[in-house]
Amino acid sequence: MDHEKVNEFLGRVVADMAATEAAGSVVVGQRLGLYRALAEGPATPEEFAERTGCHPRYLTEWLRGQAAGGYVGYEPETGRFSLSEEQAFCLASPEGPNVPAAFLIALGMLRSEPRITEAFRTGAGVGWHEHDEDVFVGTDAFFRAGYTAELIPHWIPALEGVEEKLTAGARVADVGCGLGSSSLLLAEAYPRTTVLGSDYHTESIALARKRAAEAGLADRVGFEVAGAQDFSGTDFDLVAMFDCLHDMGDPLGAARRVRAALAPDGTWLLVEPLAGDRVEDNLNPLGRLYYSASTFLCVPSALSQPGGYALGAQAGSAAIRDVVTRAGFTRFREAARTPLNLVYEVRP
Repeated sequence: MDHEKVNEFLGRVVADMAATEAAGSVVVGQRLGLYRALAEGPATPEEFAERTGCHPRYLTEWLRGQAAGGYVGYEPETGRFSLSEEQAFCLASPEGPNVPAAFLIALGMLRSEPRITEAFRTGAGVGWHEHDEDVFVGTDAFFRAGYTAELIPHWIPALEGVEEKLTAGARVADVGCGLGSSSLLLAEAYPRTTVLGSDYHTESIALARKRAAEAGLADRVGFEVAGAQDFSGTDFDLVAMFDCLHDMGDPLGAARRVRAALAPDGTWLLVEPLAGDRVEDNLNPLGRLYYSASTFLCVPSALSQPGGYALGAQAGSAAIRDVVTRAGFTRFREAARTPLNLVYEVRP
């Protein structure tokens, strides 16, 4: 045995353990608005306590841990902690990627560990609706930031003729819409377009309806409780699925339903996690992140549904192409990509 390799591996373990335990502190920072407060300017723990109304001893430990992880800066000469412009953008800005929401998802999904462990033994599924509420809220908050940055400015223009249809007034189905953020973004950007969002999760649809009403969009954005294989309506100009096909127990049935629901010249906008077709393509930090989420969320969700087929979060484009081709689509191409997602244009 090579002891240098043992130590190298243990160093990796320490880094992983530190990151795992730090997830709780990131979520505390989000819930208490600590990142937003620190973005106002440098502060000692005592000054930060006055600014936030939190206990200085807790804040001292929190700030030091955040600095050790590189999430905040520290100036030894003054004893003050601070956020750089880049850190503030990622951790505190409404226009940023909302990094803390990703940690909220992680903490929420890990609360299901006993059930997931048992599912390994039995092969049973664990439905999306059976997870902690932080999973739903965190997923919406994290993905909404990405959709806000990409959907209207980049993804829609990358689709052939779709932006023109939406501008003129189109019919859109947003399948697997969750809390409805993507549906509302489309309706806000294209005032002549109507959107029907659907999701099997009743609680998510209730929140989506509330948000539509609060945004004054309920006259153009409707929501229904329905699965991807039986959402209502036909002759849609655009059907969208954002990061959800791989969670379905019957992705082929969902694809066939989309095919039947589209207008003859309609488009299916299909957004999936970034992944390569070969296992070795995904043996990297992003693949590790997605495989972990897939183990706790995506595969259990699919196995809990009729069909029993689980693509998983790292399916890759070849597996997706196979599903849509078998469903009767003849055109499939990658329209765009981000560091986290692959965006496909699928047409009859």
